[in-house]
Amino acid sequence: MSNVDLRRHRGTYGFDGDFRLIPAAGQVTIFGALCTALAAFTVLNITAGRVVGAVITGLITLWLALSAASYAFTTRVGKFTVWARILTGLGLRGDEDLLDLGCGRGAVLLAAAKLLPRGRAVGVDLWRADQTGNSARTTLRNAELEGVGGRVTLHSGDMTRLPFDDHSFDVIVSSLAIHNIPNAAGREAAIDEAVRVLRPGGRILIADLGSTRHYLARLQSLGLTETGPPQPRLAGVVERTLGPHPPGHGQGEAGRHRPSRGGVVGASR
Repeated sequence: MSNVDLRRHRGTYGFDGDFRLIPAAGQVTIFGALCTALAAFTVLNITAGRVVGAVITGLITLWLALSAASYAFTTRVGKFTVWARILTGLGLRGDEDLLDLGCGRGAVLLAAAKLLPRGRAVGVDLWRADQTGNSARTTLRNAELEGVGGRVTLHSGDMTRLPFDDHSFDVIVSSLAIHNIPNAAGREAAIDEAVRVLRPGGRILIADLGSTRHYLARLQSLGLTETGPPQPRLAGVVERTLGPHPPGHGQGEAGRHRPSRGGVVGASR
């Protein structure tokens, strides 16, 4: 299945972000008003001959515009490119059982499902407002659009209390989801649950905005190993490779290559 181009997609996957307090439309309105005001101040400073003020407001406006462009690229293009490379690199047989923790609208879940013609892709989520239009109905519609509806199953549930038996999955992935758990104990519980439902010889990949070194340490404490140096950065994400390795070896490798903030960590059982 390596000939499948996972970067291409037919579904609609919205924008990632925290929209619990202020909806996406409100955030866009506020951001647009702020940029407009700063641009107006820049013009006024130029007209009045206030060079320093014009430079300051102009640079702030430019920084905000570039930040918005980077965010839009990452959530609409970059994450698909990164996960396409990660999933393709797993060398899946095509008959595995895969679980996506916090699957959202299915960007990673459905890309993985394309590599599993004889397997199944299972997503679990609480369907909260950490993504625009986040709902099980939207994800199922995307699955049909991507042509993988028959191999995708969704569950509404908490990743700290997964509704699955021990050793149920060959591969577990999670993309920008675990950090939404508000406390360290809860995030650790999610890692523990992932390991519980992972089959012997299975693999876990977690991409998140922060705490990835803590995730990796927890995985290693539970007997999983991590191998390989970080791959080049893409859209602000650091990739890591993974695979089977002699017990005890992963500690040294992780100590040299451990990500300090956000990134992708992988471990095998």
